[in-house]
Amino acid sequence: QQTQVKTVLPYFARWMESLPDFASLAGADEAKVLKLWEGLGYYSRARNLQRVARAVAAMPSPPKTASDWRALPGIGPYTAAAITSIALGEPEACVDGNVVRILARLSADASEFRDSASAAKAFTPLAEAVLTRSAPGDHNQAMMELGATLCSRAAPACTVCPVLSWCEAARRGDPESYPRLAAKRIEKKAVSRVWCLEGGRLLLHQIPAGSRRMALIHELPTAEEAGLSASETAAKPVLATAKRGITRFQITETIHAVRAPDVVVGAHLRWVPVDRLGDISLSGPHKRWIAKLLAQVG
Repeated sequence: QQTQVKTVLPYFARWMESLPDFASLAGADEAKVLKLWEGLGYYSRARNLQRVARAVAAMPSPPKTASDWRALPGIGPYTAAAITSIALGEPEACVDGNVVRILARLSADASEFRDSASAAKAFTPLAEAVLTRSAPGDHNQAMMELGATLCSRAAPACTVCPVLSWCEAARRGDPESYPRLAAKRIEKKAVSRVWCLEGGRLLLHQIPAGSRRMALIHELPTAEEAGLSASETAAKPVLATAKRGITRFQITETIHAVRAPDVVVGAHLRWVPVDRLGDISLSGPHKRWIAKLLAQVG
């Protein structure tokens, strides 16, 4: 979810080769699970997958209904509907952003929704009403594919759409006006990080095990985590500046070069040999930044 299929395919192949069933995932080390997931983000999903595997492995057989799947960690209405309709043939409608977009355009529903979750909830009754109950898995996959390939957010390919004759928004000539979601409020943040490479070892911060997000994942330390004040950090050379978006935040991260005597190696900071970086789990952006900086400055 929220990741393109072409991005996920190599991850899926590695995952299924290493952890092909509920039992193998249930018994795997968390570090192995996170390493296989490394670079996809949303690390809580990897942990929830393992929690689901442990729950299902302890059952006589996997759940059969969407409501039973929703009782498991991290599985919401969309995932439960996808599992039960595609794998089990149960008449459950999947409602994600693609499906919301299709249904909003078919019906030309001008309601403004606070966010995608509230829109999905509002369109669920319509999704259930149009579901092909004799082939729910095929129907759901067709809706996903239609939204991903033709009924796109911008410049939808209406002229070749198989449901054009039923689309009220296309008839009105303004399909891109639907669905109507409230504009996101973007907040800008600035983060200063440090690059400290000494004796073939790189200083990294490991996010604590109890953290809500990205627990046990490694990143370049922030200046604060390395014990540097804002003025001390500002005086250090800038090696790189990067921008990225996370939820509603637009983050600008500046990476400063520092020496080992400059930093205070406190809790959750660790020296990792460069030739062992492949053994730990790094967040996707930091993995890319580190590779680039190693090639640039050594």
